[in-house]
Amino acid sequence: MKLKRFLLRYYPPGIILEYVRSNGEQETKSIDLLNLSNDTDVDQLVEEIVMEEPIISESRKPQLAALIRKLIEKIESKKEQQFELFKTLKAHMLPLTNCAFNKNGDKFITGSYDRTCKVWDTFTGEEIVSLEGHKNVVYCIAFNNPFGDRVVTGSFDKTAKIWDASSGKCLQTLVGHNYEIVCTSFDPHSLIVATGSMDKTARLWDVESGKQIARLDGHDGEIVSLHFNSDGDKLLTGSFDKTAMIWDVRSGECIHMLDEHTGEISSTQFEFTGDYCATGSIDKTCKIWDIKTGKCIETLRGHKDEVQDICFNSTGTRLVTVSADATGRVYNVHTGECISQLLGHKGEISKVQFNPSGNKIITASADNTARIFSETGECLQVLEGHTDEIFSCSFNYEGDIIITGSKDNTCKIWKEANLPVKKK
Repeated sequence: MKLKRFLLRYYPPGIILEYVRSNGEQETKSIDLLNLSNDTDVDQLVEEIVMEEPIISESRKPQLAALIRKLIEKIESKKEQQFELFKTLKAHMLPLTNCAFNKNGDKFITGSYDRTCKVWDTFTGEEIVSLEGHKNVVYCIAFNNPFGDRVVTGSFDKTAKIWDASSGKCLQTLVGHNYEIVCTSFDPHSLIVATGSMDKTARLWDVESGKQIARLDGHDGEIVSLHFNSDGDKLLTGSFDKTAMIWDVRSGECIHMLDEHTGEISSTQFEFTGDYCATGSIDKTCKIWDIKTGKCIETLRGHKDEVQDICFNSTGTRLVTVSADATGRVYNVHTGECISQLLGHKGEISKVQFNPSGNKIITASADNTARIFSETGECLQVLEGHTDEIFSCSFNYEGDIIITGSKDNTCKIWKEANLPVKKK
């Protein structure tokens, strides 16, 4: 084997080895560096990596050290950061349902009760294309990140559609659900789409052919959340039947049923390494589960009302939960300890997200504001201007642009202050 080059992965931090086998085949291997900080001894870390990876020669050590320092610089940057309103888009004639970035952050999508999904240019605020063809509300939407050339839409018309993100052409219509589709996602390789429905099933579809690969039966209530792990070989579903299920994507079989909540599941997520997943519930708790055993290893308590949303940071060391009690809580994943509370909202919080580097958290609330917090609980900024409940908020991959979606029927783009406007 011969090392060809190093590739940087900023979030979560890591280095990818691109190498060529003796038979000429090119392959990659990821080295996860999830605990990088200013305190990291770079030279010692380089020695440890070279010991583990004999493919890296002595002569490559200075290059490896320089890349690790670049990663640390990226992680530590943007701690002093303020956002300003860049554009307000009256995106649709009828209320919005969701909005989401592609990985680069140069495009985002909005879904609406007007039965369309629109693709937007982030830097100009202009509509690129309107995805039209559904016969009812477009409720859930997603890009096929990291590629960003496809969009999937799930609708109350019981179908999902796969679209070309540039031309707006409908490539596939996924037919099979008996009731409304309320959640959808591409797998990380953009080969499979998962859909979850009020018909109590999730389904897996082949992206290229549009054919159903598997029907995932087992829940006794509407499926409201689904999430692929980083490898794309497992799917996590959460249901109003108070359970979550982990599925083997290849076989379509249920690996574990996670059934210790006493209320409906509201949100689910895998953490990056795939060792754990988490479930939030209207029973006011969030639970962390061991993927191998299916056992609950932590029950995170403290909220006084239902947990509405949860999010791991990109390295899987922190988990944030938000609640109808108008607060958020940040937990240490490994100890289950609550390390900070996010206070200040005057209405229930429905959405939360870490920024890619994991040092900031954004929350969306029924008090018409979004707030940016540090992971220690300090409120860094309040994003004001919406005139109704904010139900969606998202950072782009670089962490320097935010979109918020509101029931006031607008979508706002917020940019880091002093960030130049890019020309098309």
